[in-house]
Amino acid sequence: MFESNKFVNISNPKPAEALEVIKKAFSERRTLIVVGRCRVEYDGRAKSRLEIGERIVIIKEDGSLLVHRPTGYEPVNWQPPGSIFQVQIRDSILELHSVRQKPREKVKVTFDKLLLVSAIHLRDSGEFLLHASEEDMQKAILLKPSLLEEGFKPVDFEKKVEPGFVDIYGVDTEGRLVVVELKRKTAGKDAALQLTKYLKAIRERSNREIRGILVAPSFAKNMQRLLETLGLELKVLDPRKCAGVLKKPQNKKLEEFFNEKN
Repeated sequence: MFESNKFVNISNPKPAEALEVIKKAFSERRTLIVVGRCRVEYDGRAKSRLEIGERIVIIKEDGSLLVHRPTGYEPVNWQPPGSIFQVQIRDSILELHSVRQKPREKVKVTFDKLLLVSAIHLRDSGEFLLHASEEDMQKAILLKPSLLEEGFKPVDFEKKVEPGFVDIYGVDTEGRLVVVELKRKTAGKDAALQLTKYLKAIRERSNREIRGILVAPSFAKNMQRLLETLGLELKVLDPRKCAGVLKKPQNKKLEEFFNEKN
């Protein structure tokens, strides 16, 4: 056994040894890792039974439970934060019980062989920074067009024109065509000239009024003057804001948009 104020670790523990560490981890709200041969049963909105196998069980200090197989990144069973836990030994078998109140769900993990038990006190106050790609920015605007401007309606994306592919193609509230070029980093002269080529190609095939909008988190020095000269508009959009949109459970709308295109 290895033990410190921050970390307790036992290899190949006996059920009684594991029981002591697990109970203490629950009382001290530590992150708990139990590795061993187990069976998992779920009873709630449905029922499932995972037969015997060697797995990793993680119980976090917020009351969430994850059961992982040796391969794959997704848990095969899980319970959300706020679950209530009990542990006991029955006929030399260690039993972990996790109960969720609303909706009522239960997960029971029974270990007939224990390989490792670890209780860890973790501190994490770091800010999570998610930086979106240009593709993510594109998806976010398709999902929430008001990121570009109110009333904007996307019609197409990755639209093929002679110089290349238009990131987003749509219509504004006045019925004007809108051609959108996206840049994840600071947009410079090259991005403006690229957008100008797209507009020229589209104007040759359409007699409608067309707007060109360059979207980026920031713009190079003197870009405002260049854009005015070329008749282009700029829109400052933080990729992190796009990432936040994509994190929300609205992706079904985006999938529908892609399906309509295909």
